[in-house]
Amino acid sequence: MTRASIPSWPDAAADLIAVATGRKAADMVIRGGRWVNVHTREVLDNHDIAIIHGRIACVVPDATHSTGPDTVVLRAEGRYMIPGLCDGHMHIESGMLTPAEFARAVIPHGTTTMFTDPHEIANVLGLEGVRMMHDEALLQPVNIFTQMPSCAPSAPGMETTGFEITAEDVATAMTWPGIIGLGEMMNFPGVSGGDPKMLAEIAATQRAGKTVGGHYASPDLGPAFAGYVAGGPADDHEGTCQEDAVARMRQGMRSMIRLGSAWYDVESQITAITEKGLDPRNMILCTDDCHSGTLVGEGHMNRVVRHAIDCGCDPLVALQMATINTATHFGLEREIGSITPGRRADIILTSDLRTLPIEQVIARGRVVAQDGHCLVDCPHLDWPDHARQTVQMARDLTAADFVIDAPRGANHVTANVIGVVENQAPTKALKFELPVTEGRVQPTGDVAHIALVERHRATGGVTNALVSGFGYTGAMALASTVAHDSHHMIVVGTDRAQMALAANRLRAVGGGIVIYKEGQELALVELPIAGLMSDSPAAEVAAKADAMMQAMRDCGCTLNNAYMQHSLLALVVIPELRISDLGLVDVRTFEFIPVIEPNT
Repeated sequence: MTRASIPSWPDAAADLIAVATGRKAADMVIRGGRWVNVHTREVLDNHDIAIIHGRIACVVPDATHSTGPDTVVLRAEGRYMIPGLCDGHMHIESGMLTPAEFARAVIPHGTTTMFTDPHEIANVLGLEGVRMMHDEALLQPVNIFTQMPSCAPSAPGMETTGFEITAEDVATAMTWPGIIGLGEMMNFPGVSGGDPKMLAEIAATQRAGKTVGGHYASPDLGPAFAGYVAGGPADDHEGTCQEDAVARMRQGMRSMIRLGSAWYDVESQITAITEKGLDPRNMILCTDDCHSGTLVGEGHMNRVVRHAIDCGCDPLVALQMATINTATHFGLEREIGSITPGRRADIILTSDLRTLPIEQVIARGRVVAQDGHCLVDCPHLDWPDHARQTVQMARDLTAADFVIDAPRGANHVTANVIGVVENQAPTKALKFELPVTEGRVQPTGDVAHIALVERHRATGGVTNALVSGFGYTGAMALASTVAHDSHHMIVVGTDRAQMALAANRLRAVGGGIVIYKEGQELALVELPIAGLMSDSPAAEVAAKADAMMQAMRDCGCTLNNAYMQHSLLALVVIPELRISDLGLVDVRTFEFIPVIEPNT
């Protein structure tokens, strides 16, 4: 493996000084731009940036003294020079792409730094999978820092994963060159309850001097929240309202507010800054989960910054939330996040701070994108065969595997049903009266079947439950081996025979997403690596993902980015109801509940 890197600041210091003082010519000079200084929240006209060895030597009104015959001169022509954008919390696997293809997709959007938590692949391939993600990340021409996953399984005892992450695994990973900290601590009851394993993982991270990521997915801001903060998580992205953002910042956490493909949590929380007037230094913008269609069609962190501005945030404050605030949080303020001496030369040229067109992107002193086109190679890891053969099912399934039996003699039942909430990660715990035919529960109206098919150990297990909110009509089914976080196979459908067709198709192709209607395959997205990712170009994956989304609409679903909702239905750490391979989970109490209420 060849690591894509630049000299450290100490190693480059002599030449940085020489260029800044005019004793040596710069590799590149960006001339005549408007310097957006995120340290002071200023825009300073008519400045030049001199760069050597991929780092900024100086930012001055005139860098003629640092310019030689071999210096590459870029004409900013009065455009704004802003720092490369940083995503403070994200999962590459959610883009359905490998790190290389994800980087290729986001570089033209101005993202030059990502803080990634590969806990998706950790659930499928364990520590080895994390290492492969880490290694491919280090090959890229932009900065991809890896957070060691903390929770696989996300809630012990509530689900079964392909692999488990241990405190020893965390301690091992802290020695790897690209590990920046611990990924989101999803087992919030474990932290609040003083679980020794969770505390050992946090301790290993803190002893390594690295950042502990948070995930407090509960509305309870009382003693449980106080205990969670005391345990050590330094940030949180699960807030959904102003009160959540305020509570986190007041307790010394960073409030990470997200705009992903399906999570629209910026508008409801940024009011802590725009209306309540709190100090914005402790608020960070992030994406969390963006699928390939969003990346190709709408953007990445540039999309989030634009949205924050549209929500009333001052453009310079929004930029701070996507640059220096993020860098400071991870202890990298002297390395990234601003256009100042010694930092990596990660710079965007844009003609407007509000609409933020990404016209030219420089990363580590190299032009990497121009007018929406990536200009650099993003090297791939050689993924081994066993990483491409992870859908382990004992047999093909039949319609009989997706039956929910009713109590003997019942002609109707009261069912506990997972209720999807548009544009938010939480679900609702709903109850429906449903009819019974020949001893089997018959979903009606907007209620559909949902099943979790075990795919890691070929146990043949199928867990059945019910879901509402997708609006499907006709005989259809959608199956996916992306099933946060355990990543078994989620199948949702209105017809059991279609559900069997969809599940068996994914078994045959080795993972992905497929949708059937009335016996016909409407769309297929192949995800051969861990059943989560494709190493095909982002545009190709996005086209297939778009076809899949259209197929969902053709089946009656009108939800925004409904597939993201589908893929999170097994995430047993976000209230209220979820499905796991062990049963239906009430995340409010972390208890299993019956699908069919007794005595109905």
